Amino acid sequence: MSSAPTHRRWSLAGDLNGFFGLVVDNLAVMAFLATVLVGLFKFPADIVYTRMFPGTALGVLVGDLIYTWMAVRLARRTGRDDVTAMPLGIDTPTTIGLALLVLGPAFAAFKQRGLDEHDAAMATWHLGMASMMVMGLLKLVLSFAGNWVGRVIPRAGLLGSIAGIALMLIGFIPIVELLRVPVVGFVGLGVVLYAVVAKGRLPGNMPGVLAAFLIGLALYYSLGPLGLAGPGYHAPAALALRFALPTPTLGFIEGLRDTVPYLPLILPFGLLMVIGGINVTESARAAGDDYSTRNILLTEALSTLVAGLCGGVAQTTPYIGQPAYKKMGARAGYTLLTGVFVGLGGVFGYLSNLVELVPLAVLAPILVFVSIEITAQAFEATPKRHAAAVVFSFFPSIARMLAIKLGDPAYVPPDRFAQLLTSTDHGMPELGVIVALGNGFIITAMIWAAFVAAMVDRRTGAAIGALVAGGVLTLFGVIHSVEAGGGLYLPWMLTGVGRTLALQFSAGYLTLAAIIALLSLQREPPAPA
Repeated sequence: MSSAPTHRRWSLAGDLNGFFGLVVDNLAVMAFLATVLVGLFKFPADIVYTRMFPGTALGVLVGDLIYTWMAVRLARRTGRDDVTAMPLGIDTPTTIGLALLVLGPAFAAFKQRGLDEHDAAMATWHLGMASMMVMGLLKLVLSFAGNWVGRVIPRAGLLGSIAGIALMLIGFIPIVELLRVPVVGFVGLGVVLYAVVAKGRLPGNMPGVLAAFLIGLALYYSLGPLGLAGPGYHAPAALALRFALPTPTLGFIEGLRDTVPYLPLILPFGLLMVIGGINVTESARAAGDDYSTRNILLTEALSTLVAGLCGGVAQTTPYIGQPAYKKMGARAGYTLLTGVFVGLGGVFGYLSNLVELVPLAVLAPILVFVSIEITAQAFEATPKRHAAAVVFSFFPSIARMLAIKLGDPAYVPPDRFAQLLTSTDHGMPELGVIVALGNGFIITAMIWAAFVAAMVDRRTGAAIGALVAGGVLTLFGVIHSVEAGGGLYLPWMLTGVGRTLALQFSAGYLTLAAIIALLSLQREPPAPA
């Protein structure tokens, strides 16, 4: 092993390309976080930009600095000058999921309890911090057991569950938003698909994501004032100077008790990042950069904990695509530049200014592309025989998306929603079934995919185990919670329609487990040649 010093750990053009791509990814996620909270849930903007953003950005800075140092150390140890740092940023699926499924609904619930807007926002912020600490600690523990987790939960369950989130929450909701300004949004999406999916060449070999971003901005701000961008155009708000240091705070302690109803969402979000970290490390190793899986996972756990301790509400993760950054010519410089740009942007406020200037119609095409990539990967990275398991895992995510839309007072008045939730005019209440199927949907998707994949592989014991786990978890509301908010409970405390739903769902799992066990007693036919 050579220890000779390297002379080319930086590649100006490649690192700049990598920098722009990585920054746009992070900016898109932070913009969507702000859009969901401020635009959809009417969350106070100052708390998002001066409390949540600085800590979140600090987590990116810490993680990218460590990954830069790891790349430089690997280059020195191997004597190679083509080592590419592992890209780290804010995780897209879990940030969007946390905003739509945890922070936004929690803010509305706090207001319903009688808290004024400011106090409800502060309680939601503390809940977000506590969620980061829970996920960070889970990732810290699983950093030493990541391979075991990968063996217990099949890839179809892990990737299928996250693909369901990608398809319905990251993809479907943004595609509706981009089509509200179709000249801007559809063109931006088309450019991304042309350059990244179809591998079409752009002038100057410009990265496709950056090109779509710039073209979208140009169309939005040139056509919008002329009234040619449709009614979805909104003039940008006046920019405000915001300076906020991400200082450590113990506010997360106050939010810990409020995380309990959301643990069926929070814990799988952390688990998914561990498996994702293992996968991207293997991808980098295949591209020639042999990083320690444990160190990669420990870094993402540490940066998530730092973010949560300092007010962040979005976890960090190593990004998929390290080989793509290597092909761009990026080395160790792009992660350093990204970390510094994002970290300082949270402190001095220019990240929030950029978010306010960039409309969702410009960012939505990037999110739709991300959803396509994640969903496609679920099929490409799992055995072909498990395709049915991946598809089966999508249904809980569809139910969750429907429950979100139907639960919006703009569509269904709250009193009517509550009535439909318990109506038994035609047997089991249809809306109640949809809500129950959507609650705990990530864990449900994992169980469903694991059950089907195990049956395909003739692992009857694993299939039965998945069904029994589903039946037991249903009784306590970890999955299929019969409460509209997805809360946990003890089964003997349920009454009425909720009790019927919970018992029937659980009985369905356990009865099927018994039937699969009986069927397994048959003599297996000889395997086909």
